[in-house]
Amino acid sequence: MTNRLDEVAVILENDSVVVVDKPAGLVVHADGRTKEPNLCDWVLDNYPQAAGVGEPIEKKDGSLIERPGIVHRLDRGTSGALIIARTAEAHADLKRQFKNREVQKEYAAFVYGRLEGWRITVAEPLGRSSGDFRRYAVAPRVRGKTRPARTIFSANISTDEASYITAYPQTGRTHQIRVHLEHLHHPVVCDSLYASGQDCLLGFARQALHARSITFRLPGDREITAEAELPADFVRAKARLDTVG
Repeated sequence: MTNRLDEVAVILENDSVVVVDKPAGLVVHADGRTKEPNLCDWVLDNYPQAAGVGEPIEKKDGSLIERPGIVHRLDRGTSGALIIARTAEAHADLKRQFKNREVQKEYAAFVYGRLEGWRITVAEPLGRSSGDFRRYAVAPRVRGKTRPARTIFSANISTDEASYITAYPQTGRTHQIRVHLEHLHHPVVCDSLYASGQDCLLGFARQALHARSITFRLPGDREITAEAELPADFVRAKARLDTVG
């Protein structure tokens, strides 16, 4: 496994939180099955006081997977802004903000094909896929319960080959943006799970999804926005689309 810990960059830091730019390819926390570097290792190395902050995951055998400071997560292949709580008070407050949908997130993505419509809202509930346990899906291709999910998409550059878009998730379901884009028949470029069999366009070697910014409130009720600059693969791909868009 490639060690991406040296590529983690701090965007914002104070006594309560640190916001990092997570590189693509780095998992946020261990899964209890495999051994590989993860963002929690970086947290403990750089903010050891966060060791007791957060909520561990209990495995079926009763053992715990520690998640120091983790309030939310990004998929392995997704880069961008992620908040880490440095104190128990900050963790509890951020957890409340996420639960009440007070946190605003903005993602950049490249998708296959020309997006029909410059602003599109998808409000399809999500559930576990009935065909593949790794995937999520919209009804009727689900098993068990579904959960409400809503995403707003806007197109920035749209060509026959691919489009550069912005996504504004209004809820925080697992794989939400990726599933809603597959539902629109415009999956994320190079998404091995939701665009299987399609060529990786525009030079991408990972799913073309980046958490561009996140807006939340610090303790004391001050709103702040942390932005993660577009990574090099996004800059190159955008330049290529600009020439034909």
